Amino acid sequence: MSSEKIVFTRDNLDACLKELAKEYRRVSGKSMPAELILIGGASVLINYGFRDMTTDVDALLLAASTMKEAINHVGDKFGLPTRWLNEDFKRTASYTPRLAEFTTFYKRYYGVLEVRTVSAQYLIAMKLRSGRQYKNDLSDVLGILAEHERKGNPLTIEDIRRAVIDLYGAWDKLPPASTAFIESAMSVGNFSAQYAQIAASEQAAKSALIEFEQAYPGVTNADNVNEILASLKKKDLETKD
Repeated sequence: MSSEKIVFTRDNLDACLKELAKEYRRVSGKSMPAELILIGGASVLINYGFRDMTTDVDALLLAASTMKEAINHVGDKFGLPTRWLNEDFKRTASYTPRLAEFTTFYKRYYGVLEVRTVSAQYLIAMKLRSGRQYKNDLSDVLGILAEHERKGNPLTIEDIRRAVIDLYGAWDKLPPASTAFIESAMSVGNFSAQYAQIAASEQAAKSALIEFEQAYPGVTNADNVNEILASLKKKDLETKD
């Protein structure tokens, strides 16, 4: 399988999931059902129009051990990166065992693979818990809020607060920066305009980190990335002044 990143769209992700179900049924039989819960960017991708791609597929897998063989088969067939579908997010702060309780049905493939996604306010709670300024976490939050507002079923701060408590036990489990962000965003409104601004800020932060990592390989890690970003932003402002 390829080690290069690949872009997943709604269409090719659906094709991969369909092939995964077909192969899983072949190796496991009809009597061994499986459940796959799409997380993060993949969950946003299939539920909302503002996202048209993601580069990996995070998921919770409830299946027989033969699912790994099926995943590898799909990767070989479509030339996907190794671990194109993985549970690595379990090692991140946004993971909680309670996540499986707050999902919605997406599709069933070949009678053996049920695919589910994370409900909107719980997806927002996960994105806030992660709160990465250099990914799509905060823009995804605003994109979800904007789409729900356009469709006439807006989410409230109470919905989000309840979801955070359901998943993580308390509102103060969010990073302080995420708490400030969502409270400000909900008070300001106009989520579409905020989305454009935050998405541009995230892209700038990502580019700055890439340049920093090229100059100082191996320095950046999960513990210091926010400090590095703040330093880079301060330096950029000083340069402009």
